[in-house]
Amino acid sequence: MKHKAKKRPVHHPIYTFDIEAFSHEGRGIAHYGTHPDHPKEKHGKKVFIRYALVGETVKAKITNQTTRLEEAEMITLESDASEQRVAPVCAHFGVCGGCSLQHIHPDQQIVLKQNVLKSHLEHFAGLQPEEWLAPIRSVKTDYRRRARIGVRYIPKQNRLVMGFREHHSNHLTDIQQCKVLDQVLSDSLVELKTLLESLTGKAHIGHIELAMGDDEVSLLIRHLDELNVSDVNQLRQFTLLKGWQLYFQSKGIDSLHRVDDEHAPMRLHYSLEDFKVKFAFSPLDFTQVNSHVNARMVQLACELLDLKEGERVLDLFCGLGNFSLPLARCVGETGRVIGVEASDEMVERATENAQANYLTQASFFSQDLTKDFSHHSWAKQGFDALLIDPPRSGAYEVMQYVPNFGAKRIVYVSCNPSTLARDAGVLAQYGYQLKKAAVMDMFTHTEHVESIALFEKIEQLEKTQEIND
Repeated sequence: MKHKAKKRPVHHPIYTFDIEAFSHEGRGIAHYGTHPDHPKEKHGKKVFIRYALVGETVKAKITNQTTRLEEAEMITLESDASEQRVAPVCAHFGVCGGCSLQHIHPDQQIVLKQNVLKSHLEHFAGLQPEEWLAPIRSVKTDYRRRARIGVRYIPKQNRLVMGFREHHSNHLTDIQQCKVLDQVLSDSLVELKTLLESLTGKAHIGHIELAMGDDEVSLLIRHLDELNVSDVNQLRQFTLLKGWQLYFQSKGIDSLHRVDDEHAPMRLHYSLEDFKVKFAFSPLDFTQVNSHVNARMVQLACELLDLKEGERVLDLFCGLGNFSLPLARCVGETGRVIGVEASDEMVERATENAQANYLTQASFFSQDLTKDFSHHSWAKQGFDALLIDPPRSGAYEVMQYVPNFGAKRIVYVSCNPSTLARDAGVLAQYGYQLKKAAVMDMFTHTEHVESIALFEKIEQLEKTQEIND
């Protein structure tokens, strides 16, 4: 009989550190060599410590070591707490992989995120805006209007786990509530878990998705095998009592179907009241999770572009038209808005939304913007202004073509400060000046940095100055 080799116990040494600065993801930064217990051979080496704040002295356990740096987790606080330290609002903090900045005061979180954006712009592009705008802050603590929640049935324990992934792990944290999830959704989690536990096909459920519109809620069940009639009826009854929409998805996006009312449209809705536009979206469509910040963001984007009646605007990575439709309101019936998106389905959705809001001046095209698009008719048109809202990978390929659009003003909305900085450097080379920038608190308590920036063509600025003189 073969015997399994016993795993060697992992040694996690513990040291005392003085926290000097924040990393970009909100960890405390310290160096070896400041305390007597530090090994001499490590003096000067940088350590990144989770949950430690600037100005604090902490005991920390080393969790990962490389030649250049080490990572650690704070065990105990050995000094007075920083003024910026607050009690985490969530009982799952430190285990759940989300909301890793809960121990930092929200005001300091904003400062941290703005510093991250400043650092990236300076380091990667050698740029700083002429004006830093006030950050767009979230007004709600329970700001999330959608969430994907993992479900895992453990047969040996006859136990169902429903929750979010743990930090740097595929394990699920069993949650009873989520403080950043809209209270209506959070308050339903325990009841929803009880329901899933009662299903005979609970082992077939991979995850669930919750989404909210202004007046609707949807529950999507992602199942790996067919659910029996009894399970389906239980789920129907649950959503009927809640007044929710119910969806099943067995495979890809094409397998999505509505179960509570098979003849009803697969849509939820949200509005942007300032622009008198209403959007329809599918539970699987990308929408911003924070409705208040989204409304403020769209309003600011339109203000920065300073659009006039009759102007032409290009909206790249337009999605379902979240910016396109408000932009169409700004340029009026004599203006033109062209929206471009890689997904055929999202182009269809944006077109539907434009038609539903009687915005005939908005048109949409499907195109992978990482590929050459110069031969398309929409790309050969001139534009007064350009809005870009790319994914985390940024819009580097688009940047090479920007001069051909002839836009005087560009608003760049970003969810990744490093790719924004990279692309800003390209815009600067093409004669665009970074005029204004702001961070947005789209995801409070997380390390995600959302931002918005205005670029203006330098030649246009010079002409304006000449006129004013």
